[in-house]
Amino acid sequence: MKQIKLGQSGLTVGCVAYGCWRFAGTSAADARKKIETALDHGMTLIDTADIYGFGEPAGFGGAEALLGEVLAGTPGLRDRMVLATKGGITPPTPYDSSYDYLIAACKASLTRLNTDFVDLYQIHRPDLLAPMPETARALNDLVKQGHVRHIGVSNFTVSQTRALQAHLDVPIVTTQPEFSAWHQDPITDGTLDWASETGAACLAWSPLAGGRLATGQPGEEDDPVRFGAILSTLDRLADAHKVDRTTIALAFTLRHPAGIIPIIGTQRTDRIIEAATAATVQLSRRDWYDLVEARRGAPMP
Repeated sequence: MKQIKLGQSGLTVGCVAYGCWRFAGTSAADARKKIETALDHGMTLIDTADIYGFGEPAGFGGAEALLGEVLAGTPGLRDRMVLATKGGITPPTPYDSSYDYLIAACKASLTRLNTDFVDLYQIHRPDLLAPMPETARALNDLVKQGHVRHIGVSNFTVSQTRALQAHLDVPIVTTQPEFSAWHQDPITDGTLDWASETGAACLAWSPLAGGRLATGQPGEEDDPVRFGAILSTLDRLADAHKVDRTTIALAFTLRHPAGIIPIIGTQRTDRIIEAATAATVQLSRRDWYDLVEARRGAPMP
């Protein structure tokens, strides 16, 4: 798989990443197989968060703990990956990016992950009550203490990202918005422009719209007409490129010049392998705009 720069971090990662959103709740052996499959197919960025597992039997921290069990059992895997986690969501508060909380949350993540440091630590969602200088001070100290190599944000607006950056000693190297052929807001809300402006990497969560682009089943709040138009366009392009619909959906995210890294979350190893092929699909300019216009329901002006 093509390896690309992770923002200004100096690290290189596969252009498709593997995420642990639905990771918790399986055996360590199954978890290890999924991680090894991802790494073997070039997905060197492994993304998790302390909240993953909450609401499930595994509980808060469940995905990190399972990944930590895998790393403890096969230590060599840690050297093969760029490990990312997130903190700041704390139900039912719901968010806390205060200094004390972030320091404690990050150290708790390291314990669960069985590692001394993470390559990337991201604030999962903005805490509207946390002063940006305080949040920045926590992140600065985590980097100085060696617990975190690089920092990023997730679900932040551009203005929130810039406000945090103003108080940091290090650059924000990643932003992680929801982005897919169905959810295209980062194209127009400035997120992708900011990534292009600063050289930050854009990590796209839910690049298959929570799996709905794979199943073809729209959500309750999805416009069925527009959703159907997206599916029809994906299927037409899939037929033309002789791949499946999900591969085209991932290729759509990869085509943008901001260098987007889609994070897949499948729990099936065959799907992990299929997702890796998206990097080989070259959508034309017309192909890509067809998907943009299908979502908008009108031609580009």
